[in-house]
Amino acid sequence: SPVPEDAPSGTVVAVLKVRDRDSGENGQVSCELSGEAALSIVASPGGSYKVVTASALDREQAAEQRVTVVARDRGRPALRSSAELVLEVSDVNDN
Repeated sequence: SPVPEDAPSGTVVAVLKVRDRDSGENGQVSCELSGEAALSIVASPGGSYKVVTASALDREQAAEQRVTVVARDRGRPALRSSAELVLEVSDVNDN
């Protein structure tokens, strides 16, 4: 669903659940965002992450926000996986 451009900073736009079936340190996973967007990622309990708005959205500047989520485990060698997220921004001030 599109997110309105007047959504306050900290608005949750996605919840991600990540897991690695390995045990110990090899099973620990971290996530980060790659790309320039007005979004950030916050760890939550239980191996989930929230993607939230980090600043104001402006549909006139960008009708969508694109970021890549990169998940990486702590094994040796470290394994990683990535997925692209596309957030559509809806306009609130056009008639």
